[in-house]
Amino acid sequence: MKSVETGIEGLLVLEPKVFRDPRGYFIELFNERTMALLGLNYRFVQDNESQSSYGTLRGLHFQKGASAQAKLVRAVLGEVLDVAVDLRPGSKTYGKHFSVVLNEENKKMLMIPRGFAHGFAVLSPTAIFSYKCDNFYAPADEGGIHYADPDLSIDWRLPKDKILVSDKDAKYSGFKAI
Repeated sequence: MKSVETGIEGLLVLEPKVFRDPRGYFIELFNERTMALLGLNYRFVQDNESQSSYGTLRGLHFQKGASAQAKLVRAVLGEVLDVAVDLRPGSKTYGKHFSVVLNEENKKMLMIPRGFAHGFAVLSPTAIFSYKCDNFYAPADEGGIHYADPDLSIDWRLPKDKILVSDKDAKYSGFKAI
């Protein structure tokens, strides 16, 4: 597994080895020993998966305090633009975001440490998105940032009239409010 720096401490793009032959491919997505060699010592306790259509934008979500979650995310099918925003107080990159295209072809994953808001936009006709979390979801500790916050200036790579968000995500305040 190859680890690629993003310019934000702790936030890494992971590129697993893909073994292809005429039958298809084999990929090892998670190996605790390999992750430890990369300095990533996470104990994942929950796996989530979503299926979404083109234009769906989920996020920007985070869990507060003791409920904060690290996530290992990937696109199983289709293509998404994945975005993480640094919310760690005192971080040199506080308020900065990083985005990467994850898709079924490149097999890349994004390792998001605790203290980040996270979201993704579906760029293909459909996508299946999977993520491992190192802490359980706690509804009382959920927070969010509005996806179109001008202070973050995230280019979601979607026409504005094609973006589909939940009512909850549409009501989130901007970055400065958190």
